[in-house]
Amino acid sequence: MKHLLDFQAWSKGSLENILETAKVMADVLERPVKKVPALQGYTICTAFFENSTRTRLSFELAARRMSADVITFNSATSSTAKGESLQDTIATLEQMKIDCFIVRHEASGAAHSVNKFSKAKIINAGDGRRAHPTQALLDAYTLLQRFGSLEGLEVAIVGDVRHSRVARSNAELLPKLGAKVRLCAPATLLPKELEGDGVSTTTSLEEAVSGADAVMALRLQLERMNTGYIPSLEEYRSLYQINAKTIQLAKETAIVMHPGPMNRDLEIEGELADSSKSVILEQVKNGVPVRMAVLYHLLVGKG
Repeated sequence: MKHLLDFQAWSKGSLENILETAKVMADVLERPVKKVPALQGYTICTAFFENSTRTRLSFELAARRMSADVITFNSATSSTAKGESLQDTIATLEQMKIDCFIVRHEASGAAHSVNKFSKAKIINAGDGRRAHPTQALLDAYTLLQRFGSLEGLEVAIVGDVRHSRVARSNAELLPKLGAKVRLCAPATLLPKELEGDGVSTTTSLEEAVSGADAVMALRLQLERMNTGYIPSLEEYRSLYQINAKTIQLAKETAIVMHPGPMNRDLEIEGELADSSKSVILEQVKNGVPVRMAVLYHLLVGKG
């Protein structure tokens, strides 16, 4: 594969190769010297036009762990603040011999647009509400660590599905790997068009969580909302919060996930997020080897 924009063109075998490589990269990160020369001589640009902590830092660390040169682009201090277009910004950066752009943008489809006018490899690090493929991959990797296989797993994803690129990418990826996804939210935040093979939707938290192997809470993205999506935060909390009571509906071995950042004690109970059932920090940790694997496959071309 030349790019990672979403999972539409990716086969199950290619995705499994990424996850297998991530295991190898995770072993590298446990060594005293956490570095390999796999991408020595390559230049990678994190072109982030939207704020990020976990994604940007883990991509930059992943690239450096494989000895790549990394250019960090900050739109707030660049010529985009003066009105320069996305196309002109990428064209300017490409003259610096960039091998791979890691693009994060508030506009859905931005990474696809960059792919049209750039010869570099493109990785979508989140575009509007459309897709966040490496987050879904690290979620899948975390599930794989806990359960050994994704085949037959029931994964409940609860929260602001409408505005969540994480929900969309997981709904696209996890069924390819054998899992079933249940999307749950108030009707105003639950796009029915996401239903499909391996993906169901419900407005009932009890229905979504009952018998689930994993429960993922999503952040309420208030910055993307107009008025009218929910009556109040208190009502949302009372009906859709993942907490010690609701998690009892899931399997005894169920894990709790969150892509971050959390609105602690809103969509997820803080105590539960810090409990032994939570793999939230493991998700963050797994972001580095998974993104190392993605960079390796796209740039070196193995698998």
